Amino acid sequence: MTKQQQQQHIAIFTTASIPWLTGTAVNPLFRAAYLANDGDRRVTLVIPWLTLNHQKLVYPNSITFSSPSEHEAYVRHWLEERVSFPLGFEIRFYPGKFATDKRSILPVGDISDAIPDEEADIAALEEPEHLTWFHHGKKWKTKFNYVIGIVHTNYLEYVKREKQGRVKAFLLKYLNSWVVGIYCHKVIRLSAATQEYPKSIVCNVHGVNPKFLEIGLRKLEQQKLQEQPFTKGAYYIGKMVWSKGYKELLKLLEKHQKELPELEVDLYGDGEDSEEIKAAARKLELTVNVYPGRDHADSLFHNYKVFLNPSTTDVVCTTTAEALAMGKIVVCANHISNEFFKQFPNCRTYDDGKGFVRATVKALGEQPLQLTEQQRHELSWEAATQRFIKACDLSRLSRAESNISKKSVFASSSISMGKNLEDMSAYIHFLASGFEASRTAFGAIPGSLQPDEELCRDLGLPLNTPSPNTRKQD
Repeated sequence: MTKQQQQQHIAIFTTASIPWLTGTAVNPLFRAAYLANDGDRRVTLVIPWLTLNHQKLVYPNSITFSSPSEHEAYVRHWLEERVSFPLGFEIRFYPGKFATDKRSILPVGDISDAIPDEEADIAALEEPEHLTWFHHGKKWKTKFNYVIGIVHTNYLEYVKREKQGRVKAFLLKYLNSWVVGIYCHKVIRLSAATQEYPKSIVCNVHGVNPKFLEIGLRKLEQQKLQEQPFTKGAYYIGKMVWSKGYKELLKLLEKHQKELPELEVDLYGDGEDSEEIKAAARKLELTVNVYPGRDHADSLFHNYKVFLNPSTTDVVCTTTAEALAMGKIVVCANHISNEFFKQFPNCRTYDDGKGFVRATVKALGEQPLQLTEQQRHELSWEAATQRFIKACDLSRLSRAESNISKKSVFASSSISMGKNLEDMSAYIHFLASGFEASRTAFGAIPGSLQPDEELCRDLGLPLNTPSPNTRKQD
């Protein structure tokens, strides 16, 4: 057996890609880089490829790519500017389409085909429910020896805010449990704010871009030299949609503006609710400035002292972690999504509006405390990677052992009633996801059962795909 055959091969499948600066584009990219950095395992990042028309719907600043190789070069260059070591992982693409109603990229066809059967070992599904709602193809647990689901998004909270949200959330809860149970051996929830799943643990396996820690170290040096490291007040940055904390923040400011007469807040973001948010901000007596979105590492943000984040829809808010890494004080809701951040002295939580006022006034009137080396480490991707390895027991699962487990542990359990029920459940999902009518009824993009001609041409896939109703589930 060659060294490559003995190495674990971790294939990380995710639902978005740079240049879309969303959590499921950025965090899996850093995960791949840091998992591959020690050379002990082979890592492949599998990201969606969109045709030109769909790219224009998603990617900012009119950025588009004419080929997967051009897209890969862009992703690698973006990451190389942010880490200090050579990149040791592969990038592959699966066909995807952008669903405008969901503001999400959905897989097209059987995306597990991006990894050849002979290379399939461990799969990490970033947003496992999202990747498997409409999956029609090989059973993930059969193709891969070990499948890990990493739950990023509090889908139920978002759905509850829609029309007939309670009913939708009830149905979605059971759909999520169904598909994640069928396809994942282990589930990691980034915080307890997510839906509960069997065989799941809560562990924040995300870190921050090293650039933010570097900014924090510079601020620490300024503090040690008795310089003034923070010359600006309060700000918030996030995708400009009401559900991303803007609704809660503007309500708090409106209700308590008399108690915060001198407060000035700067908001940064882009999104479909931008105009409504600008209009609501103009109605306040307080000074609330609204600006277009920018990279949080931009020098524009370095001198802000206080980051206000009242959002309760996030699972673990990336921008909160980034603000703490930069040495800022964070004022956030006392909510389970912020549990990880409470260990840091500059995290100030509140329970109600009066608590928000007290925490904000106090934060603006004092200097942030200096983070210790251990606290900075906890925010890093090095620490997040170690948490991920421990949570998944990867250090105890060699390539040889995982192959044995596939042939013995999982195979022998197939005779059990539970395994038979799971296989039957997976087959029902396979059948339901194989018909256009049932797929679209549950929210799939029409025509997403198999890649269309343009996707096949871009990715070099064969056009003569099997009939959707005769394709065998392995």
